[in-house]
Amino acid sequence: MTTFAAIDFETANHSPGSACAIGIVRVEDDIVVARESRLIRPPSSDFVFTHIHGITWKRVAREASFGDVWRSLEHLCEGVDFIAAHNASFDEQVLRACCGAARVAMPAARFACTVALARRVWGIYPTRLEVVAERLGIALKHHDAMSDADACARIVVLANGHGRASHIPSTSRTGTRRNLQ
Repeated sequence: MTTFAAIDFETANHSPGSACAIGIVRVEDDIVVARESRLIRPPSSDFVFTHIHGITWKRVAREASFGDVWRSLEHLCEGVDFIAAHNASFDEQVLRACCGAARVAMPAARFACTVALARRVWGIYPTRLEVVAERLGIALKHHDAMSDADACARIVVLANGHGRASHIPSTSRTGTRRNLQ
């Protein structure tokens, strides 16, 4: 039985520590068992990506900071075999920066990238999330953290159905690539 979490962040600006939204989906034995999303008050009111995700400083100014949000969500990543994300290096970098700033522990699990998975299993190019989701028939409201995390989870589940789960590439804490077995 494989247990994993799919995660997605939206950021306010170019700083990896500027998370303003998070979505996490927990999957156990190819069944979604939990979905959570939260808005996050980033450390700065500097928003440059509002045109992408629609989130403004005014919308998140009274939300909890990352540390408080993470403490309410981290249980979704406990005991997982891996954490999946579309362009995993980005989401891992955001999580690392936010955890560091909040002085909370990073999850111990490795990250798996569904960009690489979509390329390996189905030969999908380009591999932007909206392209992969459309090709696989996955509903998506792109740049909504919950919808993006859900689509990422579904990509992994569909790959598992193809008997290709052992080909999910992961990025270790040191940045080296390996396959999950």
